[in-house]
Amino acid sequence: MVDLHTILADHKSKYHKEGRPGEAENIPANTTTLSEIPDLFFDEILVAFKLNRIEIMVLMYLYRRVWCRPNLYRLHGISQLLSHTEMSKALNLSLDEIYHALRKLEEFAFITTVRSGQYFVRRFFTKENDELLGQNYDDFEI
Repeated sequence: MVDLHTILADHKSKYHKEGRPGEAENIPANTTTLSEIPDLFFDEILVAFKLNRIEIMVLMYLYRRVWCRPNLYRLHGISQLLSHTEMSKALNLSLDEIYHALRKLEEFAFITTVRSGQYFVRRFFTKENDELLGQNYDDFEI
């Protein structure tokens, strides 16, 4: 009779190397990733708009989700559907702080709400910079 442990030892998962379908990248905890943030953000946006720490955190979180991670809607500058609760946990902020920062970022026109939890995020942060640097969002514009 075959032992259950023997069967399980020979079993190879179909998700072993490529991960589960639809699952985010599996990055080991001790590995660092790099995100490309335009120098324009540091040279002009931070100086001209006087964003507070929370607004910077939320903007960078959204920017990285749209422009620095795999995203089906990247061509249009739109984020995947995001949970505000998950965002608040990831950034260690309250939901009120998240909502306030989102409203402020919309006032500056850095982002636009497509629907709750989904955002249009400008590649170069302002419409003027997008036009100057040739960003067109594949004919999608809010």
